[in-house]
Amino acid sequence: MKKTNLSSLLNGLQELGLSGVKGVLWNLTPTELIEEAVKNREGVLADSGALMCDTGKFTGRSPKDRFIVKDDYTENTVWWGDINIPFEPEKFDALYNKMLKFLDGKRLYVRDAYAGADPKHRLNVRIIDTQAWHNLFCYNMFLRPTNDELETFNPDFRVLAIPGFEADPEVDGTRQKNFAIVNFKRRLIIIGGTSYTGETKKGIFSVLNYLLPEKEKVLSMHCSANMGKDGDTAIFFGLSGTGKTTLSADPNRNLIGDDEHGWTDQGVYNFEGGCYAKAIDLSAEKEPEIYNAIKFGAILENTRFFPGSRTVDFSNTEVTENTRVSYPIYHIDNALEPSMGGVPNNIFFLTCDAYGVLPPISKLNVGQAMYHFISGYTAKVAGTELGVTEPQAAFSACFGAPFMPLHPTRYAELLGEKMDAHKVNVWLVNTGWVGGAYGVGNRIKLRYTRAMITAALENKLEEVNYENHPVFGVAVPMECPEVPTELLNPRNTWEDKAKYDEQAQMLAGLFNKNFEQFAEYANEQIMSGAPKA
Repeated sequence: MKKTNLSSLLNGLQELGLSGVKGVLWNLTPTELIEEAVKNREGVLADSGALMCDTGKFTGRSPKDRFIVKDDYTENTVWWGDINIPFEPEKFDALYNKMLKFLDGKRLYVRDAYAGADPKHRLNVRIIDTQAWHNLFCYNMFLRPTNDELETFNPDFRVLAIPGFEADPEVDGTRQKNFAIVNFKRRLIIIGGTSYTGETKKGIFSVLNYLLPEKEKVLSMHCSANMGKDGDTAIFFGLSGTGKTTLSADPNRNLIGDDEHGWTDQGVYNFEGGCYAKAIDLSAEKEPEIYNAIKFGAILENTRFFPGSRTVDFSNTEVTENTRVSYPIYHIDNALEPSMGGVPNNIFFLTCDAYGVLPPISKLNVGQAMYHFISGYTAKVAGTELGVTEPQAAFSACFGAPFMPLHPTRYAELLGEKMDAHKVNVWLVNTGWVGGAYGVGNRIKLRYTRAMITAALENKLEEVNYENHPVFGVAVPMECPEVPTELLNPRNTWEDKAKYDEQAQMLAGLFNKNFEQFAEYANEQIMSGAPKA
């Protein structure tokens, strides 16, 4: 790794139009970047050795300020709408030129990295930052080329992230002063007006979600993945609050990755080189792997110390509940290197059903798997968001709608093809309520959920009898090791059976209403997975 100035890097940055910057620090080591960050007063060190930084006004992504340039390359391929918002090519060029002028006299931190542990499907990325700690985040989160690989590195995509640059919405065509814009034709992402590092990470994820399914027939997935000692691979999908991180972090299985993966004909591979975990209420008892990964080289975002100390108070929500920690995957003892597994044997769709309708575990056929994959269902409960006083259904297509440039049916069809080709088991796991909805019933005990997932992974549910759910049609096992039999059929846990039937019909209606936006492009097999309301 080396430091240098602009004159020796003309081949690397000339095509970007950079000419007036003060200098460039290129591929610094984590130690050098931490020194830079502390010197620049971008952050302070915690007693664990981690660097603690604030993201400023934005403590999360801003989905309504994320755009894709609409041109002859993307016009007929991107699923345009409220998620993929079009941006004019001419406005992009003008805004980009303003950003270049803003950089005159400033110093840059540049990192060459790649996304994709599978060399056959790797995307080379060059990230240009104005903050050292952002560049450290990219070191953590993307995969790290060797020194030999850096000698011949040629970027496929570039990211220019300038938190200090703000757009003029009336002139530049943005919604607000902040923005994140993907230009597939120019193979360039520009980010401004926000210090939230997740914009860079998810920007490249969106790029992979556009390129891989269409050009390389790789299913890109917003999920975690792990592998057992016998080489069996498992995938976990789930929105926030469903238990995805907890249930996939298994000390008896090796971690492939916790957030972004691709599925080829040969197996599953991690897009990333690190983890970006929620830190709120983190403890050594609840999440020992994550807790122990917070050491020198890790970055804490928007956390606070206990008064008079450098010890992090993980329960502190003074800045945000979305406190985060970023660390390289090698901080996890049982992480696979390289981050690749075989074709998955089992896929788990995790949902926290606060209506108490869905079975604790059920098996899906191909049509049901595609339907539920597109639906991406969970439920919010009272207290999770301002104004939420009773359960509310939440749907996110493919369990990651904000990052999916193609129509959701395209990803679902790929999933169905791979299920057929490899005879993969897909399980719908409800980590939410039984015996009644939120406020009446009880949340399923974590030990029971773990027992059900373990039984599926160990093929102990292959020989048991099943019954089909009368509304959702999914196959419900009638017994499972270490789980009370009466728990498996949710209707049996309700005192008022008629009330359960009414609630099941209501939830089925919400599913079907949500799916209306996708039905035009959904084939018959996908539609066969819909509940009968």
